[in-house]
Amino acid sequence: MKTSIFKFGSYGLIFALALFLAVLYLGLGMDYSTQEVLGYLTILVSLSFVYFGIKHFRDRQNHGKVGFWKAMAIGLLISAFTAVGIAIADYIYTTAINPDFFEEYAALMREEGYTGEIPDYGSGFMSFIMFVTVMMVGLVVSVLSALILKRA
Repeated sequence: MKTSIFKFGSYGLIFALALFLAVLYLGLGMDYSTQEVLGYLTILVSLSFVYFGIKHFRDRQNHGKVGFWKAMAIGLLISAFTAVGIAIADYIYTTAINPDFFEEYAALMREEGYTGEIPDYGSGFMSFIMFVTVMMVGLVVSVLSALILKRA
């Protein structure tokens, strides 16, 4: 189980880090709505390693069998690796690639009519929020993958 988690989790982490940074860097001239869609697509594609990690464990390490809860555990742990990759990419983006991101986003919100206070929580907190976001999507992907792949 550890082998599948580490192998596919590492794939997810590296893929998420590289793809998310590429999308963020190449999307600097795009509007935030397009960047958001590309970001969620990156998250979903990176989390595809959850399915393949559970399938690998079931077929190659566990004699063709995996229960729902074991599959869920594998999926969530692989999701955590992927979430770390995207959180690192988000931190790099907001500190090195586009350090003015928070000011630009606040200005855009004001242009669109938002009148409330727009706090700047900082890159570390926003990276944590990205981690949690990826884990929530990873939970859904893990449930679906576990349901599809479970075999007693």
